[in-house]
Amino acid sequence: MPYDVDQVIHGFLLQKKAYVEEIKSEGLLFEHKKSGARLLVLLNDDENKVFSITFRTPPASSNGLPHILEHSVLNGSRKYHVKEPFVELAKGSLNTFLNAMTFSDKTMYPVASMNDKDFRNLMDVYLDAVFYPNLVNDPEILKQEGWHYELKEPDGEITYRGVVYNEMKGAFSSPESVLFRKIQESLFPDTPYHFESGGDPDVIPTLTQEEFVSFHRTYYHPSNSYLFLYGKLNLEEQLEYLDQEYLSHFDRKEIDSAIPLQKPFSEQREVKAEYSISSNEKERDKSFLSLNFAVGTSTDEEKNVAFDILEYMLLETPAAPLKKALIEAGLGKDVFGSYDSSIRQPVFSIVVKNTNPEEKERFQQVVWDTLKGLVKNGIDKELVESAINRKEFTLREADARNYPKGLIYNIQVFNSWLYDEDPLPHLQYEQPLSKIKEGAKNRYFETLIEKDLLNNPHRTLFLLAPKKGLEEEKAKETREKLKAYKASLTEEERRELVQEGESLLKRQITPDDPEQLAKIPLLSLEDVRKEAEIPATEERQEGNFNVLYHPQQTNKITYVNLYFDLAQVDQGLLPYTALLAGILSKISTENNSYEQLSNEINLHTGGIQFATGVYQDHRQESLFQSKFIVRGKALTDKVPKLIKLIEEILFTSRYDEEKRLKELLEETKSRMEMALYDRGHMIAATRLLSYFSPGAKVSEETGGIAFYHFVSGLLNEWDGKKGEVSRNLKKVAESLFTKENLLISVTGGEAEYKSVAESLPALEARLKEGERRGEPFRFQDEKGNEGLMTAAKVQYVAKGYNFKKLGYDYTGSMQVLKTILNLDYLWNKVRVQGGAYGNLVGIDRNGNIYFASYRDPNLEETLKAYDEMVEYVRNFQADEREMTKYILGTISRLDTPLSPSMKGEKGDALYFSGLTKEEVQKERDEILSTTVEKIRQFADLLDKVLNEKVICVLGNEEKIRANQAFFNRLVQVLD
Repeated sequence: MPYDVDQVIHGFLLQKKAYVEEIKSEGLLFEHKKSGARLLVLLNDDENKVFSITFRTPPASSNGLPHILEHSVLNGSRKYHVKEPFVELAKGSLNTFLNAMTFSDKTMYPVASMNDKDFRNLMDVYLDAVFYPNLVNDPEILKQEGWHYELKEPDGEITYRGVVYNEMKGAFSSPESVLFRKIQESLFPDTPYHFESGGDPDVIPTLTQEEFVSFHRTYYHPSNSYLFLYGKLNLEEQLEYLDQEYLSHFDRKEIDSAIPLQKPFSEQREVKAEYSISSNEKERDKSFLSLNFAVGTSTDEEKNVAFDILEYMLLETPAAPLKKALIEAGLGKDVFGSYDSSIRQPVFSIVVKNTNPEEKERFQQVVWDTLKGLVKNGIDKELVESAINRKEFTLREADARNYPKGLIYNIQVFNSWLYDEDPLPHLQYEQPLSKIKEGAKNRYFETLIEKDLLNNPHRTLFLLAPKKGLEEEKAKETREKLKAYKASLTEEERRELVQEGESLLKRQITPDDPEQLAKIPLLSLEDVRKEAEIPATEERQEGNFNVLYHPQQTNKITYVNLYFDLAQVDQGLLPYTALLAGILSKISTENNSYEQLSNEINLHTGGIQFATGVYQDHRQESLFQSKFIVRGKALTDKVPKLIKLIEEILFTSRYDEEKRLKELLEETKSRMEMALYDRGHMIAATRLLSYFSPGAKVSEETGGIAFYHFVSGLLNEWDGKKGEVSRNLKKVAESLFTKENLLISVTGGEAEYKSVAESLPALEARLKEGERRGEPFRFQDEKGNEGLMTAAKVQYVAKGYNFKKLGYDYTGSMQVLKTILNLDYLWNKVRVQGGAYGNLVGIDRNGNIYFASYRDPNLEETLKAYDEMVEYVRNFQADEREMTKYILGTISRLDTPLSPSMKGEKGDALYFSGLTKEEVQKERDEILSTTVEKIRQFADLLDKVLNEKVICVLGNEEKIRANQAFFNRLVQVLD
């Protein structure tokens, strides 16, 4: 039914109503009269519904209170009196998103589902959790999720434990995390942004239960809340439910959670900090320098869009003039920018990585000279137009990949909604975009640089320098502090600490009361679709090319992927295929300099990307297909230009630009170092799999630690190697880009397909004839069992093997086993009891199976937990309700909604893996018919896999050396 402004519906006053054309949604802004809760509703036809509740949570110290509370409210509540309702939902709902996030000034609890009943269940568990959590009366929740003293016996060693404590130790291992944390701290000394809302590991152990409960009582009230609903909803029903079940039970309350503005600086300030590196690493060329600016407020959407474009233009695109000036001045090995509008006063940063402290003055000089030059002489018109076009394409495409679109919109609206202004302008991009386009004709960006950068004294110059042994120093300090604390305790107090630890462990290992578990709402298997959904794929022939066509509604955007078989390349040159993917479109061609080429790509297309990929054959563990992938997208009328640009890049790129090649190699190395701490579990798992899986060996050589060492080795001997690098890149390109070696994939409607088909004859004319060798790469299995040593404060512990090598076959029930191990056994053993931030189980059709931990304080204990898994599975118990839960959680993981482009990529992956619709259906049938007995039957398989004793650990050097007996080889990761 239509609603009118000022109408009250189930206690909600409608304050504003507007149709948002850009996202085809009706926007309704409400306030709940009794409780003061705010609600934004976006109604549309999207079946993937989103709900969230968010609170404004300004931190008053770096003890991690907002973050630990975010973890803890989901540990049981009034209605759902079990240890972790969140995990029960993850195990047994059809959610398409389920998480909670702590930002610098807000804490957000979003859920999404395509099933109406499930959506209501998720909402109810989350609302009960935030308003009535058990943490208020149960101090053990803070001990588990935040921190506690761990003392196993009165005379033993005392340590700190806790999930968030270890998560943040992991976060603070990454120099980039330290950099951006300190940047925010430096610009806002008098506001909550000065503090680390996630928690600083040095400060987390100061948090008390009293502060914890008080923070919840203060900020987790409807008057300080922002509710959000999105999708195809029965709004009346939702409003009635929110009012009657929760909001009507609260009275409006004055809560001071406003985020104050930082008083602008009158002059630039300088800040310095240090980060830890390993004993073998060189301190030279390891510093970061950054200039950081507070620019306006996030409520100004035009400025947000403009600064996004400006940051890309100055510091990201290959044509970026500021990046180019800094690299050419030899100031560092990598340059990048950042524009963060997720806080009230957005921050623009210019960062040089792998530089030295003495370059501080020269760094500033180059920045100021370049920016002044751009203001005086004007920014290249093509660069401006291409950067605007790129942003416009991204906004119109609105490709959320596998995230619900509503979640992305939800986060966007907080740029003003959190600061008491209208949320909708952040979804209405047409107006700011047209203003920027118009302004760009008349020095729009030059004025922005002048006003917000050159003449802006609210800025900091930040130096982050490396220090050998800093982590060891800090660890020693912590040990001394804990030792002193223990010495201050009486015998009785020590015994109490031991008892507290035992009590916490007892809580963790005691199963939930089945009666309480039954209160968590659960769908039945009748609610699950029985048929497997597979993206439609048609095999077509265009001239000499095989084409995979994926019919999808793509809003006049054509997605085209070219797949070239890597098997045509000499095995010794395999790492060069990844190098080639990293440099194509960023080096010059015969027609265009790399700057002009970048502008052309952004002017006419939605982007052209290059990558390598491995597709495992599901029938045999040693077979796989490895591809060099070209991904392009463009509006349908621009497809001929897209194909022409791809041709130009593939056939006329200049591999003799040695100076440019070196710059790109330095950048590749730098970006891989950045991924080390965020993706440590995947890096360890890939390395582990490479010991026994040929496909994983290709992944390792083209993207793992092996590839990092390859790039590093080339750079260390650049002067002697540069000619060889150019020759090898040319040789690899000639081997790959041949007629016989190409398969094409198109995602879109028939009009999109036609636009590609008509452009193919020109591409075919450029491709040389080549022989199809098809000889697979040959690798030796070797149980590397490596300790990969870094200056990290935590570990990433991986163990696994291939069960097909041991005579077992894949079944769909293994996916249910994965859910059980991930969300039950390992969650409890490695995360809850062990204090790691996370764990991961991988089980593939080709037989690879692995277990990995994430930001883990342990090493030996985690390996022991993996081994003890066998007995857990052998004696596995679950009633019918619990089995239903595990099956639902498994189906939910498989049925994540995908964007059109991702459906096309999934169709390609199924084709290369040789999977038929019948085999995908068989897997689903086996999942749905999984029983307790079938799970127990996997015990022998796990026993044999784990008895192969194949491990790989990435982590703290000291910890790895102390556990040297586990490893065949110790490897220093960074040089």
